Amino acid sequence: PRLCVVGSGPAGFYTAQHILKHHGGARVDIYEKLPVPFGLVRFGVAPDHPEVKNVINAFTQTARSERCAYYGNVTVGRDVTVAELRQAYHAVVLCYGAEDNRVLGIPGEDLAGVYSARAFVGWYNGLPENRDLKPDLSCDTALILGHGNVALDVARILLSPLHLLRKTDITDSSLAALACSKVKRVWLVGRRGPLQVAFTIKELREMINLPGTRPVLSPADFTDLENAIKDAPRPRKRLTELMMKTALEKPGEKPAETQAAAGQAAAPREWGLKFQRGPQEVLPTADGRRARGIRMALTRLEGSGDSAKAVPTGEMEELECGLVLSSIGYRSLPLDPAVPFDTQRGVIPNSSGRVEGVPGLYCSGWVKRGPTGVIVTTMNDSFDTAQSVLEDLRVGVLDVSTSREGFGAMESILRSRGVRPVSFSDWEKIDAAEVAKGKAAGKPREKIVDPQEMLQLLGH
Repeated sequence: PRLCVVGSGPAGFYTAQHILKHHGGARVDIYEKLPVPFGLVRFGVAPDHPEVKNVINAFTQTARSERCAYYGNVTVGRDVTVAELRQAYHAVVLCYGAEDNRVLGIPGEDLAGVYSARAFVGWYNGLPENRDLKPDLSCDTALILGHGNVALDVARILLSPLHLLRKTDITDSSLAALACSKVKRVWLVGRRGPLQVAFTIKELREMINLPGTRPVLSPADFTDLENAIKDAPRPRKRLTELMMKTALEKPGEKPAETQAAAGQAAAPREWGLKFQRGPQEVLPTADGRRARGIRMALTRLEGSGDSAKAVPTGEMEELECGLVLSSIGYRSLPLDPAVPFDTQRGVIPNSSGRVEGVPGLYCSGWVKRGPTGVIVTTMNDSFDTAQSVLEDLRVGVLDVSTSREGFGAMESILRSRGVRPVSFSDWEKIDAAEVAKGKAAGKPREKIVDPQEMLQLLGH
């Protein structure tokens, strides 16, 4: 069987890995629109979380298998259609993730100084499409809308001491911009309460312990929560207890806090969580061009736990901030008119990864289940899709009696359209160049952010 995977992030690689491991004869081709592989492992994981990127080692093993091939610099839906892939392969698995962000849908969202967290993360991680973002960091207060791990990542990068960031693979230009940043206060704002935050304890603890920065949590937000968390699942309980402890702790209570408290007073960077506030409008400066603040509706919660709904109370509040980052979620886009797409939910309709009404077409990862969860969630989800493919091969739903040409058929189509694919060994040349460049600067790597530069390096 010749199978193809569209997208080389965790979903694509885990799907390929599982199929290759459990079917001794299958061949898998992975297509990727960028010259470089690994998707959000390269472009989403924070630069100061290098351990999370260790999965790249396993993905590299998969790509080097003689039954696997990687074709970067090929945009499915533009350079080649899904119908053309379906003719060349016995099965096609769409793993292209969520390449857009949800919008706030409020006035002032387009003012200068307002960015999606997605674009901001792409900027400091060297995602080509965001390399020219040039966020304005000249204000002292930033406001992040959202209470997930991405929101905490962004806050941490904004407030991290430079000496910590200098040792990471953060891009050169974003490091330079952060070195001149005036931001010293970051608020993370959510519509719901402390019991509904989506970030995890590891990220929260890291933020609380960030050197030279103090957390500002209001004790009033945490009164009467002891009872509410009695029966909560353990992770939620521990997370809430850590927030409560941080809110109620007086500076100087921790023994080690004596120097730290002095240090935190001397380094007046701070961050805090604000709850039960929904953004209504980004307020413009007098000339109507830039953001100067945000108007928020105070909310009350109806229901409890994860299903609690935020309902506006009618009260409003304004907060000054020159930088607004919306971190309210990523969003998948339809790839090709031939593929069914549920625009409401932002996913390809499927059951266990089998695309509804299109035999031989599958999906995995965020485009399958929505943009939630961490790498291990995507791993399990991709194994589930891969199982569906293997099962369909076993029972003959996928007819492998007719031979398919695979990349052979694609090669002539791509050549006729002037598209030159990038192989995995090509990527390894880019990789070596980045690592060498980084070494000179005392970093793990210096990412090349311009696809043209990548292709020039390969003589394309």
